[in-house]
Amino acid sequence: MKARRVAVTGAGVVASCGIGKDAFWHGLLREPPEGSVLPIDDFDPAPYYANPKEVRRADRFQQFAEAAAHEALEQSGRPIADPLRTGVIIGTGIGGLITIEDQSYVRREKGPRRVSPFLIPMVMGNAPAAAVSMRYGFQGPCETVTTACATGTHAIANAARLISTGRCDAMIAGSTEAAMTETGVAGFTNMTALSSSGHSRPFDKRRDGFVMSEGAGVVVIEEWEQALARGATILGEVLGGASTADAHHITAPAPGGVGAIACMELALEEAGVGPSAISHINAHGTSTPLNDAAEADAIGKLFGTPGPPVTSIKGVTGHGLGAAGSIEAVSVLLTMQHRLIPPTMGHGDRDPEMAEINLVTGKPREWQPGPTLSNSFGFGGHNGCLVLAPPP
Repeated sequence: MKARRVAVTGAGVVASCGIGKDAFWHGLLREPPEGSVLPIDDFDPAPYYANPKEVRRADRFQQFAEAAAHEALEQSGRPIADPLRTGVIIGTGIGGLITIEDQSYVRREKGPRRVSPFLIPMVMGNAPAAAVSMRYGFQGPCETVTTACATGTHAIANAARLISTGRCDAMIAGSTEAAMTETGVAGFTNMTALSSSGHSRPFDKRRDGFVMSEGAGVVVIEEWEQALARGATILGEVLGGASTADAHHITAPAPGGVGAIACMELALEEAGVGPSAISHINAHGTSTPLNDAAEADAIGKLFGTPGPPVTSIKGVTGHGLGAAGSIEAVSVLLTMQHRLIPPTMGHGDRDPEMAEINLVTGKPREWQPGPTLSNSFGFGGHNGCLVLAPPP
């Protein structure tokens, strides 16, 4: 990814701890509420649509994506690029589950003729990317990534490559998720993925599963010289990224974190930096017993002890599934802006059976921004890593 530099010029977020970057950042520094699910109760889609009819024809996961894209583009300003060289990659892990569940009820109770003719456009995973491209007239690659919890990280890394290799000059990239239906929650509960105690405790010895959440994160990225020429404010730089597969198990990580190690190594290689250059790691840190242990093991093996400071924001945000990686990319950009690493909320007791990492706990840690690694590891063995750097 050294052919052309990739600047981040805009960011938008919808998360359980805050809608919009300012509220989101303050939320990352507060104690989270209790509960095995963290819905976004105060989201209003109306400002992002022309009329109520448009709102009704968009599933909640699309609404989140359009809100985050709006904020990102408002901050960035419209990139000065050929529409054919401006694209959109917005992913999702599950898609329009709310609409599927609602319309399945309609069919059972009222018959098939009452099923909405907008069912398919509302549930398809590519609906958010298509909606953003149509709203703003972006005619370049318009794609969707679906790699479970690694989705957002993969979407941003893939979009950055389109810029670095010269195919595109600007991209809108991120991910979104809204799967908090009764059936969705029941499915995660019955596979014993959710916390039975109602607490997200990343890397803690008491961790017993993740807290489910929803939301979206979107960034505007563009070719570095173009961003400078139009006077855009550069928030950060995408140095590189990587994707690997564990090829091991549908939900459990590979023992010893071998897939995660390979992914982190490839991301650093693409970024052109070594482990010693990484000044901070945004961990996947879901609060599940196997995943946290595997990630800590991988970080310890690659970065040594004590290694760079590590945090997991899922102690506050919960796990946004397919949206998690892009929400966390926005958190990394804000961490650089504020020169402050948020603590891993919910963590109180180190697991003595887990590799020791330099975990930020208790209170925010002051920090001199530098290259930062953001990890995302998903069901199916999907591994995604992204290396971001602060603006000059």
